[in-house]
Amino acid sequence: MSGTDLTPAVGVRFMVQVDELDLGLFTSCEGLGVEVVIEQRNEGGNNAYMMQIPSRLKFPNIKLTRPLTKETERVAKWISGLAAGVQRRTGQITAMTTDGTVVARWGLIDVIPVRWTGPTFTKGPADVLTETIEIAHHGFIDTGA
Repeated sequence: MSGTDLTPAVGVRFMVQVDELDLGLFTSCEGLGVEVVIEQRNEGGNNAYMMQIPSRLKFPNIKLTRPLTKETERVAKWISGLAAGVQRRTGQITAMTTDGTVVARWGLIDVIPVRWTGPTFTKGPADVLTETIEIAHHGFIDTGA
């Protein structure tokens, strides 16, 4: 993507990697963001306003969803490895168009999985089976791109 390409991303997929493990492509990515936590303080004798002091950064969990595919086994492998102990890892989420053009990248530090939700098997109309992985992280890092 060139520095002047301002075409909006349509039909985006999200490629997710955690260290050397490629978790595959996801169709939905929610929660990429950061919040500055503000502490409010009263200043003695000054009733006109409250001081607003930035204190720390807060990163919401990221939820990634996709239809069930063979790539689900990669997520299951990562999750099953937690039995040996949780290790914080470096992750990367890459937004790509359907033709593979990279739109944006986000590097994540201290990534750990916090929840996996698989498909619900029911009788009735044939719906697309989906899975969702929720990950926590401690912030963003430069992806070197």
